Amino acid sequence: MLRETLKQEINQLSESQLREMADFLVSIKAQSQQSAKTDLFWQHATPTERSQNFRAWVTQLPNTGLSLPDTAFDRSSIYE
Repeated sequence: MLRETLKQEINQLSESQLREMADFLVSIKAQSQQSAKTDLFWQHATPTERSQNFRAWVTQLPNTGLSLPDTAFDRSSIYE
C-alpha cells in the first residue's frame, strides 16, 4: 500500500523534484551499502587481535604521570 501511494506521489512531481528525489535515493543506497560494508573490528577479531588493539590504543593515551593516591586503593577507604 505504501509503494502504491509513493508511486502516485512520484507521478505528481515536477522534473526538478524528480531530480532531487533521485539524488535522495542515491544517497540512501550509498548509506545502506556503506553500513553493510562497515564491519566492526570487535565482531570479527580474535581475542589476541582485540588484546593487541587495546594495548595499542592504551599507548596512544596521554601519559600525565598522575595517579590515584595510595589510599584510593585501600579497601577500607571504600566504606568511609
